[in-house]
Amino acid sequence: MKRIILALAIAGLASGAFAQSITEKAASTLGITPSTKSFIENAAIGDMFEIESSKLAQEKAAASGKEFAAKMIKDHPGRFGLFALISPPDVDGSLKEIEYALDTLKADGIGLLTSYQDKYLGDAKFAPIYEELNRRKAVIYVHPTTPDCCRGLVPGIPPGSIEYATDSTRTIAHVVFSGTAAKYPDIRWIFSHSGGTLPFLTGRFVRLWQERKPAHLPNGPMPEFAKFHYELAQGNTPGQIAALLKMVSVSQVLYGTDYPFREGAEVNDAIAAYGFSAADIRAIERENAAALLPRVRA
Repeated sequence: MKRIILALAIAGLASGAFAQSITEKAASTLGITPSTKSFIENAAIGDMFEIESSKLAQEKAAASGKEFAAKMIKDHPGRFGLFALISPPDVDGSLKEIEYALDTLKADGIGLLTSYQDKYLGDAKFAPIYEELNRRKAVIYVHPTTPDCCRGLVPGIPPGSIEYATDSTRTIAHVVFSGTAAKYPDIRWIFSHSGGTLPFLTGRFVRLWQERKPAHLPNGPMPEFAKFHYELAQGNTPGQIAALLKMVSVSQVLYGTDYPFREGAEVNDAIAAYGFSAADIRAIERENAAALLPRVRA
């Protein structure tokens, strides 16, 4: 069975030749040379990758990366898809990029970060973007970033160890409680890392709903959380999977690795050890993603 792996690359950290080289080698041996492996390990445990890649994506919206990804799809039919990054604070620019990415490059969806400076994804200023994506019934894949509020708070603990999961939770909550999810129901959302800390905090959000009773959430936040999709990269310990499955059905769970900062063996072993049925494994590793991204089904 061919797995469908979800990944959102931040363009510009490596040259196209480098990215293509390690991607092709990964099919057999992971293909990490000593120098590359050293870079990855150092970046993964420090602030450099998390802060600089977030800054780059927000400022540049990964323009050159879109063309590179489109070339990879063309050169390797059936092996790659594309989530095209946009920068929502630039509304007009984002609308142009959506048209270009989906109509010209034939991207499979749009990539977003969890936050942009002080703005989260439920911000009302992003409404024209969501109106267009809702019209297109687009897929949005959201990856966490290091929020401006919370860099370098704990000495020796890089932002990705805590803040990525927390920022995912912030933005999912904002999308739901702002009314964005209800207003644009045809957008299909994918969130990274099993939703961050969201599955562990649902009781707090139910309590918030009980106190405020917003009109756009007549049945509370849980039905909205349950509509989203969540991939398992760095969210695949037994406790994380169990908590996620209390919130959503298996049909909403997707396969992800965070390669090259995590090896695929991590999530593979976690899925195999959890006790899923063969049908559930096939759904998580392929069929759920194929339903969202029909072009990569072949």
